[in-house]
Amino acid sequence: MINLEWLRTFKSVYETQSFTKAARELYISQPGVSLHISSLEAYVGYALFERISKKLIPTEKAKILYNFTLEPLLKLETAEQTFHKTTKTERPTVSIGMCFETFQFTLEKHIPTFDFNVIIRFGLYEQMFSDLDNGLLDLIITPRKANLKNLNFDSFSKEKIVLINGTGTDTTEFQNLIKKNKIEEAEAWLKQQIWYSTAADMEHLNNFWKANFNRHPDFKPNYIVPNICSIVRCLSGNSGFSVVPDFLCKKEIANDGIEVTWEGNNKIENTLYFGERIKNNVQNEIDRIKEIFRNENF
Repeated sequence: MINLEWLRTFKSVYETQSFTKAARELYISQPGVSLHISSLEAYVGYALFERISKKLIPTEKAKILYNFTLEPLLKLETAEQTFHKTTKTERPTVSIGMCFETFQFTLEKHIPTFDFNVIIRFGLYEQMFSDLDNGLLDLIITPRKANLKNLNFDSFSKEKIVLINGTGTDTTEFQNLIKKNKIEEAEAWLKQQIWYSTAADMEHLNNFWKANFNRHPDFKPNYIVPNICSIVRCLSGNSGFSVVPDFLCKKEIANDGIEVTWEGNNKIENTLYFGERIKNNVQNEIDRIKEIFRNENF
């Protein structure tokens, strides 16, 4: 069986091109480095280095071996650092699931202040429910609830789904049509405009359209961008429309970059919930996260 210490020594010699530097890096003697390399060469059956101008030049076989073993060795070194016994107090780790935009709006700026580890995960809510139930997540922020006996959902705020436009857009005609309750003409006018949406999720647009025009939107957005925060930045001060949660663009509204075009005759409001297991080992850290969300102005 191959000795892992031989491979670690080989990696160091390969990268430093020197037995002396490798010995210093690994805190072993230079004869020890030489012994590891010669033992590895005997095991694999070919030379790994050639000495040229006081440098150790890897052979073609050494290059193949290095590329093949580098990633596993790095993973082993990470595991060693992570699980090495230490006298330091262990920092708790909290895994949180939410949508990317909610993270950027609320939690991102607080991350450097935490005295505990945080892992943020994005994804579909159905997967988050499963991961929370199975212990892979400790807390989720969600506009939906799941009927799972081990989970508790606590409402803390609401988001309103609204039609927005950049302030470079002339909405006079649309507003006149809405005032006259000419909904079909207003819909037709909107479909001729510039639209932004996200690649992953058109749920807000679909729900808003169905609630107010009694059908799914039958047009294709002009610009598909990575997330809602990108939409807000692209629209600010420019022309175009999108359908988003109102709290994600409150700053741009205050700065006159974006306007709420229409809340709809049938307003859409989503209740936001904290989802967590009934029993967990990081309740103090979870409570701190929840307090941050409660203090935000949704």
